[in-house]
Amino acid sequence: MEPDLFTAAAEERQEKDPAASPLAVRMRPRTLDEVVGQQHLLKPGSPLRRLVGEGAGGPAGPSSVILWGPPGTGKTTLAYVVSKATDKRFVELSAITAGVKEVRAVIEGARRATGGFGKETVLFLDEIHRFSKAQQDSLLPAVENRWVTLIAATTENPYFSVISPLLSRSLLLTLEPLTDEDLRGLLHRALAAERGLKDAVTLPEDTEGHLLRIAGGDARRALTALEAAAGAALDKGETEVGLQTLEETVDRAAVKYDRDGDQHYDVASALIKSIRGSDVDAALHYLARMIEAGEDPRFIARRLMISASEDIGLADPNALPIAVAAAQAVAMIGFPEAALTLSHATIALALAPKSNAATLAIGAAMEDVRKGLAGPVPPHLRDGHYKGAAKLGHAQGYVYPHDLPEGIAAQQYAPDAIKDREYYAPTRHGAEARFADAVEWTRKYLGRKRS
Repeated sequence: MEPDLFTAAAEERQEKDPAASPLAVRMRPRTLDEVVGQQHLLKPGSPLRRLVGEGAGGPAGPSSVILWGPPGTGKTTLAYVVSKATDKRFVELSAITAGVKEVRAVIEGARRATGGFGKETVLFLDEIHRFSKAQQDSLLPAVENRWVTLIAATTENPYFSVISPLLSRSLLLTLEPLTDEDLRGLLHRALAAERGLKDAVTLPEDTEGHLLRIAGGDARRALTALEAAAGAALDKGETEVGLQTLEETVDRAAVKYDRDGDQHYDVASALIKSIRGSDVDAALHYLARMIEAGEDPRFIARRLMISASEDIGLADPNALPIAVAAAQAVAMIGFPEAALTLSHATIALALAPKSNAATLAIGAAMEDVRKGLAGPVPPHLRDGHYKGAAKLGHAQGYVYPHDLPEGIAAQQYAPDAIKDREYYAPTRHGAEARFADAVEWTRKYLGRKRS
């Protein structure tokens, strides 16, 4: 018997006893219209619509696709929908257990089905990134000649984990993490549906909010936690899934943190002030609270970049590059792995020597500008590249610093109104000590009088 997503026996058992299958399985959409999220992939004429026979026909057949996205975003669900909706022969393989032998058997069966019965084959290959290059190579003739239409699923970046020839013969479809609204609709459907919990329990707002946070955009995780908490509530004789019941069930306390309220700003403020105060342990505590509460990792990364300039500056010139690298990494990988990157950056910033000299310097300079202390640019610094500039005295007398042995030219750079102002007051903390020496020497060389 050929492998399939769900055997006939399992489906019959599920129909007789819905509780025999997990809630996440029972609530799998049966049509593309029931799919939550991923609407950018489900428009009329899309490859997935054509795979289920909507609009497929004529000289242009359906394309093989690679579904790339985080766990719980619907890759297997989409394959399941295709298996139920299509009139094509549907075969499932998992790269965890299958090898070249199994792939060749499917391909040979597909060729026989096409030649003997005119029946096209759709092959769903889960976790394709686990296939070696040789195993992926074995798929190429079948995909290229359309002996099979491939639906491959992966959580890894296919540009690194899937061979180029297979990528070029398939359409890459990127699945996005489900939003809270997507998951909320799914939970409500699961609570009420006949194949779900049949209105046996209700979900208060605070419990629902915590459930969405711990789900982290993963539909399977959300439904698994809901089923476990609902079962625990019913065992207690309760028809409402309370927050405490959910916490006890998933062993994860609800963090008191409102992403749109005071807690959002209070905890973010405490994180930055702990970094400023060099208390690495307190900083990690507040970071953990933000992560556990489902805070946007990009928001945390932005705060760390600001902290690197505001509170560390040139005392550790590596602080800002570390924070920027962390922000870039967070944007690429997301949670849960992003927690490691944010921890890395938070520890580095908290333990770095501190200086707010850059912050004070730009603040003082901007204050003078606001007061009207500006004035015209000295003539020798003005642009002298256009015709007639020399007649106006522009760029005349300018000394090019690179022509001098010292690499610095003692000439006036600032407007008259602030020519003796000193905005940057470096500390002697960490690496900024060398900048303090440099600024002291250059000011003397330039003949700057103390303001």
